[in-house]
Amino acid sequence: MTGEAISVIVNGEPRKLPPDVSLLELLRHLELDPRVVVVELNREIVRRPALEGTTVRDGDRVELVHFVGGG
Repeated sequence: MTGEAISVIVNGEPRKLPPDVSLLELLRHLELDPRVVVVELNREIVRRPALEGTTVRDGDRVELVHFVGGG
């Protein structure tokens, strides 16, 4: 990964990320399990098989919703 950091919004919070980071890498960085998280990129749900191949770009908005079990 080379170049300057990009600016994205993750769950309403601005973040700086390295360029060419995938959604899967972002989840790993945030210590989130992709099996229990729904990822929305610019208001579109990204399915789990596409997380590794989907690159976050400067100005993107990412929303992460994780499921919690219980009753």
